[in-house]
Amino acid sequence: MCYEEFEKLVDKNFSGVIYISNDDESYSKAYGYADKSNLIPNEITTRFPIASGSKGFVAVSILQLIEKGLLSFHTTIGQILDFDLHEIDKNITIDQLLNHTSGIPDYFDEDVMDEYDELWVDYPMYKIRSSYDILPLFIEKPMQYPKGSRFKYNNSGYVMLGIIIEKVTGEKFDDYIKENIFKPCNMNDTGYFELDRLPAKCANAYIYDEERGDFKTNIYSVDVKGTGAGGAFTTGRDMIKFWNCLLTYKLISKELTQTMVSPQAQDDKEMYGYGVWLHRKDNGNYIYQLVGGDPGVSFNSFVDLESNLRVAIISNEENNVWKYGKSISEMFK
Repeated sequence: MCYEEFEKLVDKNFSGVIYISNDDESYSKAYGYADKSNLIPNEITTRFPIASGSKGFVAVSILQLIEKGLLSFHTTIGQILDFDLHEIDKNITIDQLLNHTSGIPDYFDEDVMDEYDELWVDYPMYKIRSSYDILPLFIEKPMQYPKGSRFKYNNSGYVMLGIIIEKVTGEKFDDYIKENIFKPCNMNDTGYFELDRLPAKCANAYIYDEERGDFKTNIYSVDVKGTGAGGAFTTGRDMIKFWNCLLTYKLISKELTQTMVSPQAQDDKEMYGYGVWLHRKDNGNYIYQLVGGDPGVSFNSFVDLESNLRVAIISNEENNVWKYGKSISEMFK
C-alpha cells in the first residue's frame, strides 16, 4: 500500500501521530511538537493523552473480574459501594454502567455544558488524582432518567467502574490496569500519569487561545490524573498492541470479547458495546472504535477486521482526527 496520497491529505498544522497497521505492513508518522516552546518534535514513541479512549481499558478490566467470578453483569452498585449514594439508584447494575444506560448523574453532561474546563470553576482540577476525587462533582445530583430506560453516554458511570475495580481487587485502579492489561499486551509506553509529574516522552496538550493568538497547555483544563472516565497516556503503536491482544483473546475469553464488541445499547444515531463504539457496515459487520476528546486532546482508534485494518490517530491539539480516520478507511475498501 502506498501512503503518499494519504500524506497529502494531512494538514500542515496537524500535531500528533498517525499509526496504521494492515496485514504485514505498517505506517507511522509523527507531526508537530510535543513541546512548542522548546521546539521538541513529536515522535512515533511520544506518549499522548487519549481522554475517553481509555474507557476500553476499564471495560476490559471489569470483564476480567466477571470472568474471574468476582463480579457479574447483574451485580448492583449497592452491593459493592459502601458510601452514601444519595439519590442515585442502588440497583444500577454493572451492565448498565458499562453500556451507558444507568441514568447516573453525569458530572460532564454535554447537553448542559459546552466546555470541559467549566468543571473547575468551583472545584480545582488539581484535586483529581483518583476516581474517588470525582465523586463530589455528581454524587448528590439526581438521576438523569430511570436506570435501564435509555442509552446516553455517561462519564460518571465509568468513574464508578474505576472505583468498583479498586473495591473488588483491593488495588489502585491504575495499578490493576497496568498489571492486567498494559503488561500482558507489552504496552510499555502506556500509563496513567499525573500532569505535574509526567515521565519522559510525554507530549504537552495544547489549546489555541483565540484572543491572544497563541497556544497554552491544558494543565488547568483537565483532571491532573486519569480516572475511570479516561485520561491514560499512550502511543500509536501501543494502541495497535491493545487491539491485537484484545482481538486474539489474550485479555478475556473469546466469548466475553465478542460480547464486548457486540451491540449492548444504542439510540437512533449511535451504537455501543462495552467500552467501544460500533459502526455497522453495509454488509452487517462492525467497525470497533475508541475515541476521546478533551481540551487539547483528540483521539481516534479503530479496527476493521474484514480489511485487517488497525488505526490509531492521536493529536495533542484539538485537530480533526476523525476526518483522517475516514480517509484511511476509504483507502482500504
